[in-house]
Amino acid sequence: MPEGDTVWQTAKRLHGALAGKVLTRSDLRVPKYATADLTGRAVLDVTPRGKHLLTRIEGGLTLHSHLRMDGSWKVYAADQRWSGGPGHQIRVILGNTDRTAVGYRLPVLELLRTTEEDRVVGHLGPDLLGPDWNPELALANLLTDPARPLGEALLDQRNLAGIGNVYKSELCFLLGATPWLPVGDLPADRTAKLPALAKKLLEANRDRPIRATTGLRGQDLFVYGRARRPCLRCRTPIRVADQGDGSRERPTYWCWACQTGPAPAPGSPAAQRFRPRTTG
Repeated sequence: MPEGDTVWQTAKRLHGALAGKVLTRSDLRVPKYATADLTGRAVLDVTPRGKHLLTRIEGGLTLHSHLRMDGSWKVYAADQRWSGGPGHQIRVILGNTDRTAVGYRLPVLELLRTTEEDRVVGHLGPDLLGPDWNPELALANLLTDPARPLGEALLDQRNLAGIGNVYKSELCFLLGATPWLPVGDLPADRTAKLPALAKKLLEANRDRPIRATTGLRGQDLFVYGRARRPCLRCRTPIRVADQGDGSRERPTYWCWACQTGPAPAPGSPAAQRFRPRTTG
């Protein structure tokens, strides 16, 4: 699931394949940009910003993409077979003499002036893996609405950028609070360490092929994806429910024994709305 660490890895891979090299192939398969031709221009850099990717190109252009749930960028050698999905799922192709980057199922893809990047990422809060990281500002943003559920506040990229559903669930577990606890009700000592803990988790995983938060061999995550399996601390079965307004699937996992605060009761609409495909 693409979150800040996944996007950071993707940017690093794209930067290594494209930066400093002239494009010999350019194909933007989005109607608005179907006639855009970037061949002959050098890629300057590929920069992650929260969950966004900014590919800066010679001539003051930026290709902005976002992976959301299903998107991905794949990098292939010149003679390598593409394997990221069927051809109709390809949204963009950028290639040079050595490598070809192919964007599959990208829900967001737009070409804009580099000077206009703030239009697409200017609303983001401090980036957990970026040079603009500011823990004091991130915490102040989170506490702007004390009544807001902790999980929703963590997912709001305007507060701090890079957290998705996995880290939301894992952070709440490590803080000992349910994702439905009002952020203002989190004990002061836990509130103070929240930004540093979030940064520590993403930094620890930005170079790992498999995301891990537990430090335990064979058990990568404390609660996420572990519905009905025993909690690694207390052996109580992990619960799962949807958090939000139901407009998108946001499975949220927690241990009702280790985490304090409100939570949907078993059989409630939120718990029924999300039905895990596997129970482990």
